[in-house]
Amino acid sequence: MARDKPEAAAETEATPERSYREQLDFLNPIAQPLASRKLTRKLYKCIRKAAKHKQIRRGVKEVQKFINKGEKGITVLAGDTLPIDVYCHIPIMCEDRSLPYAYVPSKSDLGAAAGSKRPTCVIMIKPHEEYQEAYDECLEEVSSLPLPL
Repeated sequence: MARDKPEAAAETEATPERSYREQLDFLNPIAQPLASRKLTRKLYKCIRKAAKHKQIRRGVKEVQKFINKGEKGITVLAGDTLPIDVYCHIPIMCEDRSLPYAYVPSKSDLGAAAGSKRPTCVIMIKPHEEYQEAYDECLEEVSSLPLPL
């Protein structure tokens, strides 16, 4: 009997990951421009590379602080964050400073890409020569996304 309990707990922890389409059901109404499935994968890959070189800013307070300081980079926001009030000012700050930004569907996937066990609602990827090619590719695609009115 005692052996059954840890196995049951492990099964509930290992919930299957939701697909991109399933994650779209949980999006906020302000999640525009939303990255496509392909761009989302590229952004996660770039975030993983940036995290290895400690070139990311994670969390609303930290990202907000460095946007105000004038730091450049790609801002990636999670589209399923509730309440919206937590981070709804970040896109406006990015637009004021001409910084590219995009929404991805899941905060848990965003946190995992950054190497964290906790979900993250905002990440800024800073440019670095080690992954410059991947960064430039993401920058070009994010910049070409249509901004909301």
